[in-house]
Amino acid sequence: MTLEEKRNFAWVGDAVLALYARRWILQQTNISSKERADVFQAMTSNDFLSHFGEPTQIECEIGMLFENEGLAQANTYIETHLLPSFIKKQRQNKQPGRYSRKKSSK
Repeated sequence: MTLEEKRNFAWVGDAVLALYARRWILQQTNISSKERADVFQAMTSNDFLSHFGEPTQIECEIGMLFENEGLAQANTYIETHLLPSFIKKQRQNKQPGRYSRKKSSK
């Protein structure tokens, strides 16, 4: 695969991840409308994706799944590979007394 092909798949994968994230956020009753943008940013950021590998590669994999197997398979990949880690990270950030939580409340 050429670099351009990888970037093209990643561009589509980024859109699929964004759609999944927005739909998932809307289903969560514990995420207020004021928090949605921050949660979306955290869920789709290169910083988060870098926990799984090179962000462009992760987005490329999602894009390839979407193009070759459809939206359901791409969503399944996100649900099984990315979402559990994201939920765990979100829970850790909301624990009382966490330094990162105190820092962000300034």
